[in-house]
Formats: sequence, C-alpha cells, structure tokens
Amino acid sequence: MRRFALIGVILAIGVGGCGSDRPANRGGLALPIVGDLPREGGGLMSRLNPFQNASFRGQTPRAVTGARAAGNLCGIRGIQGEVIPPITSAVAGCGVAAPVRVTHVDGVKLSQAAIMDCETATALHRWVQRGVRPAVGRSGGGVAGLQVAAHYVCRPRNNMAGARISEHGRGRAIDISAIQLADGTQISVARDWRGSRHARALRQMHRAACGTFGTTLGPGSDGRHDSHFHYDTAQHRNGPHCR
Repeated sequence: MRRFALIGVILAIGVGGCGSDRPANRGGLALPIVGDLPREGGGLMSRLNPFQNASFRGQTPRAVTGARAAGNLCGIRGIQGEVIPPITSAVAGCGVAAPVRVTHVDGVKLSQAAIMDCETATALHRWVQRGVRPAVGRSGGGVAGLQVAAHYVCRPRNNMAGARISEHGRGRAIDISAIQLADGTQISVARDWRGSRHARALRQMHRAACGTFGTTLGPGSDGRHDSHFHYDTAQHRNGPHCR
C-alpha cells in the first residue's frame, strides 16, 4: 500500500507541473523573439516544444525584408550577389523598385558591389560572356575582374544641374573603367583606348555592348566618357544608342 501511495504522489506532482506550463506555452505567444529566432534556453524539452516555437513559424524572417544572399541572382546562375530592399528617394525619378547588389558576373568579380535592377544585371552578364571574354581571350590568363567606376547614385545626367535624372539614379546603369586580367594586368579605358596593344580588345568589347544595352557610350562619344564605358538599359525610340 505504501508503494501505491508513493506512486500516486509522484503522478500528482508530474500532472501539476505540466499544468502550470500550459498557459505560458499555448499558441507560443509568450516566447521572446530575438532577431526573429527563439532564444535558446530552457533545456532540450523547451527547444522541442512545438507550441513554444509556434510564434517563430508565424513571423516573417528579417532576411526576407533585408538583404538576401543569392548564388543565382535574377534567375541566372552566373550572377552572384544579394537581393536588397527597394530604394526610395525624395528626388523625383530616383530609386529602384527591385534592386540587387551584384558582386560577380559569369565568374568575373566586380571591384565593388554594384546596385542595379535585374535587367541591367542580366545585360552586364551577357556582355561579359559575349563581349569581354571573347575580346580578351587567353591574354593574361583571361578576364578576372571589372573595375566599376559608378553604379546606382541619384544624380542628374553628367552631373549637370537642371538635367534629367541619370539612368544611374534609376538603377539601370553601370560604368566600367578597366578590365582586370588573371595575371594582374589592368586594361584601362582611359590609358589603353588609343595606341596600346589592348586597344583592339577594348574596341571589340565596346562594340559588343551595343544592343546588349540600350545606351553604349565610351571614348569619343561626347567628351564625358573618355575614361570609362557607360552602359544602361534605357529604351530609345530609334533603337540602341551606341557611340
């Protein structure tokens, strides 16, 4: 009889202990959230409790609304970088509804992570594949990097006061000032466009950008692009604008 009485006391204590936890765990609403993740504590049973983790499953992770790394950005395996939140601006015409921050295109590293929209990122990837790589070939071990002179920035065209907003301010433009080769050689637009053994390659890759981008500008185009290539995905009534 004493044995049965002792078992009854143990069972009563166990049931009472479980009952005291139910109000706090019902629906998981009392669980603190830190960085959208439940705090680790309370032992193994606390971490495995499906009710306690219910609030975590119902939250939108911050990674979805913040920067989100991706290895196949814009649906293309060769574009690497991250999705970032929409860019808004108090300046009319500036901003990017669905921006990405690109670090690599077709295995080629950008000198700085460049912000643009997916249409521009796709055009840049296509240009590297069909323009830069064929123009450089195996010279210097092949293409390793692109020197980015400018990407997203809210400003007027050519930094001229009163001018229309540049495509840079819409996330639809990128400026490239040099091509980096695997052996460390740098093919500079400013230095090598004329009178250099790399001049032919630069001109070939610049021609390949026409049609890939809506606007293609470089040395000799308007006096403002002698040090870099300007590419953007603006649409023109008469087709691509290439100079």
